[in-house]
Amino acid sequence: MNHTELSKRLETVGRFVPEAARLADIGSDHAYLPVALMLKGKIDFAVAGEVVKGPFESAKRQVMKNGLSERIEVRLANGLDAIEKHDQISAITIAGMGGSLIRDILEAGRQNQRLSGEERLILQPNIGEKTLRTWLKENNYQIIAEEIIEENKKIYEIIVAEKKEQPIDYSEKELMFGPFLLEDKNATFSAKWQRELKQREVILEQLKNASEQNRYETIQQEVEWIKEVL
Repeated sequence: MNHTELSKRLETVGRFVPEAARLADIGSDHAYLPVALMLKGKIDFAVAGEVVKGPFESAKRQVMKNGLSERIEVRLANGLDAIEKHDQISAITIAGMGGSLIRDILEAGRQNQRLSGEERLILQPNIGEKTLRTWLKENNYQIIAEEIIEENKKIYEIIVAEKKEQPIDYSEKELMFGPFLLEDKNATFSAKWQRELKQREVILEQLKNASEQNRYETIQQEVEWIKEVL
């Protein structure tokens, strides 16, 4: 892969990073995203945070190979612990993890004051998008953009959010489907929810004679919503 070229997924994430941002890329793996954005001149400074030693070393090598060691700091740290106050981070990217894990990273960052609320959040959960949107709503983050893409037969959602003073109100349906994606309903969105509908109908069949009445009703409600939306 050319150092300035990214996968479709990471390229979409990078598109939402503001010009001249000071970026923290959490779970940076090979630091592909900050390296590509720096080489394109889009960002001014970056922290590449990695909690696992192997990917941390890979990220360091990638940064050094491109002569960017003075502009991209690679740090071995858990989640937003990679961020220091003096970094003056203005954008945070967290991509390629489950929605629950991204939520936990953000919540831990909020509690230990690594998350100031000044940053734009660009998040790409592999699953559990509703869980993540619910955390954003509960913490007064407004979703300002969303995108759904398909790459290598996998479907990904990108959620972009910024902190607001006033409480943010999203319906359960918006939390499930995404307020912007629900408006747009493109072909990728339809493909995802056709697939999700089939999975939920199988689960309903399995739960029919089980004693989990609450779970049955929740999934039945979701099936009805998916049918409405499609």
